[in-house]
Amino acid sequence: MNFRFFSFIALISSALSALPCTSLIATKGATADSSVMITYAADSHTLYGDMPALAAADHKPGAMRKIYDWDSGRYLGEIPQPTHTYSRIGHINENGVAMAESTWGGRHELLDTCGIIDYGSLIYITLERARTAREAIDIMTSLVAEYGYASEGESFSIADPNEAWIMEMIGKGPGRKGAVWVARKVPDGYICGHANNPRIHKFPLNEPETTLYSPDVITFAREKGYFNGKDEDFSFSLAYGVYDYMSLRGCDARAWSFFNRYAPTEAAKWLPWVMEGKGEPMPLWFKPEKKVDLKGMQWMMRDHFEGTPMDMTTDIGSGAYSVPYRWRPMEFEVDSVKYFHERAIATQQTGFSFVAQCSDSAPSGMKATLWFGADDANTTVYSPVYCTMTDVPYCFQEGNGDLYTISRNAAFWAHNLVANQAYNRYSQMIPDIRAVQNELEDNARQNHDLLLVQLKDKNADEQRKILTETSHQLANNATARFFELNDFLTIKFLDGNIKRQNPDGSFKRTETGLPAQPEYGGYNERYFRSIVNENGERLKVRDIEL
Repeated sequence: MNFRFFSFIALISSALSALPCTSLIATKGATADSSVMITYAADSHTLYGDMPALAAADHKPGAMRKIYDWDSGRYLGEIPQPTHTYSRIGHINENGVAMAESTWGGRHELLDTCGIIDYGSLIYITLERARTAREAIDIMTSLVAEYGYASEGESFSIADPNEAWIMEMIGKGPGRKGAVWVARKVPDGYICGHANNPRIHKFPLNEPETTLYSPDVITFAREKGYFNGKDEDFSFSLAYGVYDYMSLRGCDARAWSFFNRYAPTEAAKWLPWVMEGKGEPMPLWFKPEKKVDLKGMQWMMRDHFEGTPMDMTTDIGSGAYSVPYRWRPMEFEVDSVKYFHERAIATQQTGFSFVAQCSDSAPSGMKATLWFGADDANTTVYSPVYCTMTDVPYCFQEGNGDLYTISRNAAFWAHNLVANQAYNRYSQMIPDIRAVQNELEDNARQNHDLLLVQLKDKNADEQRKILTETSHQLANNATARFFELNDFLTIKFLDGNIKRQNPDGSFKRTETGLPAQPEYGGYNERYFRSIVNENGERLKVRDIEL
C-alpha cells in the first residue's frame, strides 16, 4: 500500500524541514554490555553548549518552582514543588533516568498558548522527580494535564537501567489544557530512533505493559477532523504530524541511517520510504544484526550518511575537500525548480550532544553516565559525566562563555574553533583531528571500564569523589588539548599549504633552522574537472609564438 501524503501550506513544510535534533535508542538486549543507551543532538543555531545541574533538595509546603521556556528564556509561570527532588546533571538524574527529545511541530493550531510547561522544562522537572522511565511518563503526562503544554509536537526518549520508551506528545490548542500522547516501550533487543518527525504510527490499544496513551488520543483526532477510520487503524503520526517529502528525507532518513548501520538487511527494504515516500511507513524499531557498543553509538552521532545513496562526502556539494556539511538554508531553487541539501545526524549547528548509558550492573554512582560533547558531534570529544555528580566540569559550566563571548576554558569554543577550520579543508584536516579525538575518547572509555571494577566496594561518598575528580580531569584535559589542536591546525595548514612534519609530529626545519618548504595541498580531481567544464577555454595553457 502506498503512503498518501498530506498537503499543507508551504510555511509549515519549510519549517518542518529545518527543525533540529536527533535521538537514538538501544535497549539492554541490543547492546554489547547490556546497558540501555539513548542519544541526543541538541541542534540549534543559537544554542550554547553547556551543562546545567541541580542538587537534590527537600522542600517545605508551599515551595514553588519557577519555569522558564528552554528555547527563549521567557518566564512561563511556577508550580508547587514536591517534598523532595532528586539531583540531575545534564539530561540524567541520580536514579539513572535519562531523557532526550526531538521536535516535530505538527499541527500548529494545537499549540497551547496558555500552558506553562514547555518541552525542555518538562524534561528537567521530570528528572527532578522520577525514579524510573515508566514513572517519568506518568509524571510528564500529569504535569501537562494540570498545567498545560507550552510546546508543539515532540518526541521523547526516556530510559533507565532496565528499559527505554519513546513517547510522542502534542497539545490541544488554546483553551484546551493538557495534551494528546502515546508512549511505547521499545522491545528488549531492539533499537529505535526519531529525528523531528513523529514515528509512532499504529499502536496496540490493549497492552498497558508496553503501550500507554491519553484516553482521548483518538477521539480528539476525530473531533478535529484529523482521523475518521476505525480505532485499530489510527496512526498517531499521520493524525498529528505534518507530512511532506522533506519530513521523510530530512528527518526519517536520519533514523534510517542508524537502522542501516546495525540492521542493514532489513533497513534496505525501507530505503524507498525515506528516499521517495513509497510503501508503508518505516517500522518504529529494528532488531540489530550486531550488538551496539558505546563507541559505535558515539560514532553514530557523527554520521553523514557515509556509504549510503545519501552520502554527503561524495556529491559535488562536498567541494574540493569532501566536506560533509551544507550551509543553511536547506532548500534552494534553480531555474524555478526546488532542491534541497541532505540533513544528516551530525550537523554544524549542534550546541551539544550526548550518549546516555544506563546500567543496572554498574556501581550506584555510575548507573547513568552522560558521555557529553559540546558543538558538532563529528569533531567533539565525548567525556563522561556521572549521575551522582552535582559539580559540573568547568569546561561545561553555565556562564563559561556564550555565543558572543569566546572563553579559553570552554569546551564549546575549543571544539568550535577546530571544527570551523575543518569545514574549510575537511579531507586534509580531519586525520589530525581524528588522531587527537580517538586518543582522548579511547582513554576516557578505558578509565570508565576500570572504574566499573574499582568502585564496586566503595561507598556512595567515595564513589562520588572519585567520579567527580575523574570526570573533571578528562573533560578539562580534552578541552585544553583541543585548544592546542586549534593552534596546531592553524600552523600546519596556514595559507593553503601543509607544513611538513617529522616522525614525532614536530614541524620540519632546514639545516639552518628555517621552516622547511611546505607541501601544496591543492584540490581534488573533481574540483579541477568542474573548473575545466565551466571555464576550460579561458584557463587552458596554450602554446604561443613570439
